[in-house]
Amino acid sequence: MRKESTTPDLLELSRHFVEASNRLDFDAMTSFYVEDGVFDTSALGMGVFEGREAIRGFFEDWHRAYENWDQVIEEFHDLGNGVTFAVLLQRGRPAGSSGFVAQRYAAVGAWTDGLIEWSMVHTDPDQARAAAERLAEERG
Repeated sequence: MRKESTTPDLLELSRHFVEASNRLDFDAMTSFYVEDGVFDTSALGMGVFEGREAIRGFFEDWHRAYENWDQVIEEFHDLGNGVTFAVLLQRGRPAGSSGFVAQRYAAVGAWTDGLIEWSMVHTDPDQARAAAERLAEERG
């Protein structure tokens, strides 16, 4: 009899996270992080947010700047050892504006038992991919 895998499907979890983000469900978004998780946006000049409350505050502030906003996963890789790399595209209409903006960014995640311990966003996908590959090797 074949044994079912107990390893979480990190692509599926990432898709659920993006869906929660697109519907502005901040409770669901923060539930993907461990209680003392870290969201690192320092590569964008916005700092590091530690703990679910701080991470939620960042998400709320970020989304508040837009009247319409969504994002999609363009590329995703499970690099093993609980490390993921993704390229995402976010699009939105800033509050009070008639124009739309778009930003492509890369995200690296370190997961344990289906929850994010640490994540980082970066504007350079190649640098983020290299960081993700190093992290996967270190966690191996």
